[in-house]
Amino acid sequence: MKHGKKYKASLSEVDTSKQYEPLEALKHAVATAKAKFDETIELHVRLGVDPKQADQQVRATVVLPNGTGKNVRVLVIAKGDRAEAAEKAGADIVGAEEIIAKIQNDGFLDFDVVITSPDMMGQMGRVAKVLGPRGLMPSPKSGTVTMDIPKAIAETKAGKVEYRVDKTAIVHCPIGKKSFGQEKLNENLQTLMEAIIKSKPSAAKGTYIKSVTCASTMGPGIKIAYRQN
Repeated sequence: MKHGKKYKASLSEVDTSKQYEPLEALKHAVATAKAKFDETIELHVRLGVDPKQADQQVRATVVLPNGTGKNVRVLVIAKGDRAEAAEKAGADIVGAEEIIAKIQNDGFLDFDVVITSPDMMGQMGRVAKVLGPRGLMPSPKSGTVTMDIPKAIAETKAGKVEYRVDKTAIVHCPIGKKSFGQEKLNENLQTLMEAIIKSKPSAAKGTYIKSVTCASTMGPGIKIAYRQN
């Protein structure tokens, strides 16, 4: 893979053989985010699990104390009183069958999170192939299929993120923006790591947290010496 001058310059500022303490690693991640936009800082955690095994899946949600820095567009699919409650709670788009049809027929995807009530899940199957691959399909595990829609909207807007292990046993998750600075990013990092540790499957054996790396959108990976308390 060929990298540009900015990436190479950023890489030269980091010792790739070293594991940094979290605050120092985040300081480097902020310093090496040289793009003209406010880059996202991401955390990448390699776990000692086998994602092929159903009893070793890691998937849950956590509310980051400082949010993600992203304006999250929330679509709520509900009817009646729940739809009215969603509008009052600040949902960006509210609808029912007509929105499902728009997603299915027109490829409408102008949203970041989908929240729905349990009674609408039967109809959501029509768009599972569209939303699923994009990580947008509502599920009880992520808290996006719920009777308490206003609470789900509030948590999502406040910075709730879903983390899940991929097929290579790595969790990828944003922890904020470059503009947050290392202190706020560290608060988000610690909250996310605590949640991941609590999500350890009972079937997982050996070392659970194998490696932790942070990186900006366009910057190099920086290894973190994370010690599990």
